[in-house]
Amino acid sequence: MIFSFELNDVDTKFAQAYAEETGESIGEMAKNALLEHIEDIMDLRAAKIAKAEYEADPVTYTHEEVGRMLGLD
Repeated sequence: MIFSFELNDVDTKFAQAYAEETGESIGEMAKNALLEHIEDIMDLRAAKIAKAEYEADPVTYTHEEVGRMLGLD
């Protein structure tokens, strides 16, 4: 899939300077930024779900307790 977008002159110069510094193309930077953004959103959703689950049942165990439960001690 191919995407295109426009940058104003200031943003273009900024992106080109960073691309030269990192050796990445602007296209690679855009793709990586998009994928990292999606991952951040998914991580945030997972954190919210985990927080809600913890708040519903705030029981925690130490590593030692889990080891005993699993018979690893």
